Amino acid sequence: MEISVAMAFNENTPVGLIKDAVQMVEAKGAYGIWVPEHVLFYPEYTSVYPYADNGRIPGNPEGLLDPFTALTYIAAHTSKVRLGTGICLVPQRQPVYTAKMVADLDYLSGGRVDFGVGIGWLKEEFDSLGMIFTTRASRTEEYIALMKALWSDGVTDFSGPTINLPPCHFNPKPVQKPHPPIIFGGESDPALRRVARFGDGWYGYDLTPEALRRRLPFLESALAANGRSLADIQLIVGPNRHPVNEDTVAAYAAAGTDQLVVPVSAASLEKLAVRLDKLLMHQEV
Repeated sequence: MEISVAMAFNENTPVGLIKDAVQMVEAKGAYGIWVPEHVLFYPEYTSVYPYADNGRIPGNPEGLLDPFTALTYIAAHTSKVRLGTGICLVPQRQPVYTAKMVADLDYLSGGRVDFGVGIGWLKEEFDSLGMIFTTRASRTEEYIALMKALWSDGVTDFSGPTINLPPCHFNPKPVQKPHPPIIFGGESDPALRRVARFGDGWYGYDLTPEALRRRLPFLESALAANGRSLADIQLIVGPNRHPVNEDTVAAYAAAGTDQLVVPVSAASLEKLAVRLDKLLMHQEV
């Protein structure tokens, strides 16, 4: 099982610290770096954040670097570590531009992108962007189909419920073939069905090892209905609020986890080094 880190960068993160931190993450042997997405935050909102008991995003953040901007910067200062969007809010974005950002990042990084995607939960953000919240699931599927078409060799044309492209050129193509791995986030039944139909992996978030085991039979059944099995996808887990120690890491690995993505933050490189050393001692589990 590989161990990666989730890192969030905001207006309070010195640029030099970002560079030094991600180079340290790579040097100490982490498999990947995953970064989140939200273009807007709100002092007050009625949407319910699904991974906190009070329904609010922990820390009441006010901003984040765009994931593709952050990952392009990280790519320029690293050479091996995988680069994950954790997660990209696909139905909030114009899909041709998203496809372009993924392809360009994969090209510039030499094929290191893991495209983590989700349908989103913050209705206020959709409303502010002029995107329809209630159709986000169906549009995510359409947008992913469009992206796959754009990433394919040759001239692209596409016809869907909301997007139509005449024959067009789209370059450069991603380095990874047929495209960067598409990792679907979400823990609901519909989310796992999307994994089974379209995904190269599942990113289960805020799961204990026991909760992961409880969801796997449904995922296996959904995959089987599509002529697939767990061997066909990557199983990625973000523990989030749950403890990461020798016992839990072993339990995640025993449940079949391929990659554990652990949130890591620190105000200094010295503190980051201590946290990384403690975390990555479990890398070979």
